[in-house]
Amino acid sequence: MRRTLTSLFAMGSQTPGVHYVLKTPYDKPAPEGFETAYFATGCFWGPEKKFWDQPGVHTTAVGYQGGTVDNPSYDNICSGKSGHSESVKVVFDPKETNYVNLLKVFWECHDPTQGNRQGNDVGSQYRSEIFTTSDEQQTLAEASKQAYQKALQLVGRTNPITTKVTPAPTFWLAEEYHQQYLSKPGSRQYCSAQPTGARMPDPSQWLPKELLAKYTAAL
Repeated sequence: MRRTLTSLFAMGSQTPGVHYVLKTPYDKPAPEGFETAYFATGCFWGPEKKFWDQPGVHTTAVGYQGGTVDNPSYDNICSGKSGHSESVKVVFDPKETNYVNLLKVFWECHDPTQGNRQGNDVGSQYRSEIFTTSDEQQTLAEASKQAYQKALQLVGRTNPITTKVTPAPTFWLAEEYHQQYLSKPGSRQYCSAQPTGARMPDPSQWLPKELLAKYTAAL
């Protein structure tokens, strides 16, 4: 079991709704002109840190998506009965970064071939999934998945990617003690992610033709 009550509650205080590292609101709608992405890669502690370190990211939060229970608790998730994944919300400024850059982070920070697990963490809540907020994100996510499958094969990883790409359902904010967990004093520095070592191909090799000019100009 990756977490204990001691490890969860032995940490510094946090202003409710304010990012512990970035000092930006994480429980408000994205600022005008900003975009939002959602990614599930297993335990959400590690990937949230990975995303908040990226240039152009305004704020991040962890929560639950894709299940059958409204406003689930952490206990609901751990039971495996609610059907949710642990996911990370990433709000970013498209003038400073873009969705393609975030997809690269997503694919390279975990093993997307493990099904309902990531490392020692086993259960449907640890599945790999991309929740999209627009048709363009859906197109890019699906194209990137095909590209990363080829990248895995080049490093001898033959298992098929099990990542789902689905329109984003409601994002239910996780409990405050989970938010930016790894940055807090007293936190247990745990992450079950198992990156494959495969590098995401250059976007010019996999971007759909209709989006090639838009994204290569920005990269």
